[in-house]
Amino acid sequence: MKLAFCFPGQGSQDVGMGLAFAERFPEARAVYDEAAEAVGFDVARLCFEGPIEELTKTELQQPALVATSLACLRAVETRGVRPDYVIGHSVGEYSALAASGAMTDRDAVALVHARGAATAEAARNHPGAMAAVLGLEDAVVEELCADVGNVWPANYNCPGQLVVSGETTAVDRVLEKAADRGARRTVKLRISGAFHSPLVAGAVERLRPAVEAVGWKDPSPPFMSTVTAKLEPAERIAAILLDQLTGPVRFTHAVRELVAEGVGTFVEIGPGQVLSGLLRRCDRSLRTVSVGDPEGLVKLEETLSAA
Repeated sequence: MKLAFCFPGQGSQDVGMGLAFAERFPEARAVYDEAAEAVGFDVARLCFEGPIEELTKTELQQPALVATSLACLRAVETRGVRPDYVIGHSVGEYSALAASGAMTDRDAVALVHARGAATAEAARNHPGAMAAVLGLEDAVVEELCADVGNVWPANYNCPGQLVVSGETTAVDRVLEKAADRGARRTVKLRISGAFHSPLVAGAVERLRPAVEAVGWKDPSPPFMSTVTAKLEPAERIAAILLDQLTGPVRFTHAVRELVAEGVGTFVEIGPGQVLSGLLRRCDRSLRTVSVGDPEGLVKLEETLSAA
């Protein structure tokens, strides 16, 4: 049975994230020090002390989240655990690519800092909203988006959970229609823009020079893209990361592809347990472990030794 490391996106952050690993593992602390050099502010202090108001700002949250995921990863690696594949949700793809050796940790943190600034600016220029629709088939939500207009599927998180993104009034209309069609629940997300939609297209050209300047290497272990739901090589990565800005996250589809490749255990590396919950709803036979602190690392070792 194969093993995949998966890396979370925005929404998994919390004050204090990464602190326990940084205190116990020099390899983890070194990630934060390098991140600070890459972006010009104290990433460790932001992660460890907050305040949460700063940690939720897109341009600060993204480098903080990726640095923490990579700090957790470097602690895991001290135990000799290596995955067969890597996968990330939205900005988590940058963590996954660094984990695969396609780029350095420093490049990953610097890129998401630029990404956060670009998307935040695009969101200010074209405000919008995002919302989760629970309990409907994807095809039904896709149909509602097409009917309403100016709203698009943004995150295919798991069967029965699809996040939509677009103009605020259009998102509200989709939620009304979804309720009429029998949605179990709809939730407006506390997010600052219509990410993963054409409304933030302005971020693409701003980010392009930074993405294309990276000397991409072929991912090893292989990188499963949640943009294409395919294993992707070095020459495709820059285009994928730009497409990711305005296109949907196909997490459900990518997980199914990894299961088809023989993956039965997913290790969520980074703060929170959001992806572990989604993975279980994608396939209840999957084993999941969340490693965001030393206790999670112990659980991972126990899980793998019992396999």
